[in-house]
Amino acid sequence: MFLYYIGKTRDAHANALAAEFVKRSSRYADCQMREIKVQQFDFQGKHVRARKIFLDPEGRSIDSAQFAKIFDRAEREGQDLVFLVGGHDGLPLAIKSQANFLFSLSPLTLPHELARAVLAEQIYRAFTTLRGHPYPR
Repeated sequence: MFLYYIGKTRDAHANALAAEFVKRSSRYADCQMREIKVQQFDFQGKHVRARKIFLDPEGRSIDSAQFAKIFDRAEREGQDLVFLVGGHDGLPLAIKSQANFLFSLSPLTLPHELARAVLAEQIYRAFTTLRGHPYPR
């Protein structure tokens, strides 16, 4: 599983929180978190068979149980998941079209650093839900 973020974070605390949840998730799957420059990154070439889930305010909202089902399906099908959080200006239109699923964390506007942390926590929650871990109770 890959978590990509456009741009650099200014909030070290939010980034540390996201990194902590990625570290916890690594108990269940290979998880990587990277900041990228979207103009220099080829999602289609690097992740040909992966399911690409990009965060966008116009995306579909789902609850944590539905989010966990995405992980369950990916595990059953042996498919990688790729997540992308936009930067200050959101996602470029050309990148949005590469997504298999546009996902909205909330109808609220969130700083992208906070969105990173929330997404990383939800990924950890999905893994623990599927494994019957007490965390998600």
